[in-house]
Amino acid sequence: MTHKLPDIVLWDMDGTLIDQTPSIVRCYGEVFSQLGHSIPDAHAIKRSLGGPLTATLSEYLPSDQIDVGRILFRELFPSYMFEGMRVMEGANALIEKLHAEQVSQAIITNKQGANARKVSAYCQFDQHIPVCIGHGDTPYQKPDAKLTQYVIEALALAPSEEAREIVLIGDSPTDVQTALNYNCIAYGLTTGAHSEQELLDAGALRVFSSIQGIISHWD
Repeated sequence: MTHKLPDIVLWDMDGTLIDQTPSIVRCYGEVFSQLGHSIPDAHAIKRSLGGPLTATLSEYLPSDQIDVGRILFRELFPSYMFEGMRVMEGANALIEKLHAEQVSQAIITNKQGANARKVSAYCQFDQHIPVCIGHGDTPYQKPDAKLTQYVIEALALAPSEEAREIVLIGDSPTDVQTALNYNCIAYGLTTGAHSEQELLDAGALRVFSSIQGIISHWD
């Protein structure tokens, strides 16, 4: 059965378009170690991702170390951000398919905006996704609807296009909540650290095990 394409697709980045877990976990580990704490289990760190950097740091650091931890993470991460990174299977194929069908696309992430755009360029997402907004680009973070509104405005759509169907694709409950807060459709992916049931419970309309599954859904 063929399903109609949406008019706009909003992409999460980490765990959705790319897997950058090794370098992210490494960076958190270095931050915690330098601040005198034991390094948490890698899977536990992975499950905490998706929200703001501060939210993850708050799970492992006392309140008086969060600011210094945030600064340290931002200093450390760019130096090895591409180590072990991989593009999710099917990501570029779906991006190209949507572009060919004139579906507007943007990346909406809580990753530092400057780093997200470096990743987008490195992976060639930016060839078909003109807008990539992350932390530090606005006062807002996912799941705040104001961030989503900012991203939609950055697409510079014609007035007649603004009320069209929007699908947000992401791998975490934060992504699902981001979609729901803006009355978007949420498609979940189990390519991150969250299960199908967790994403359905969060409110995802559909959950897929891979981007290839979404491609097949939209064929």
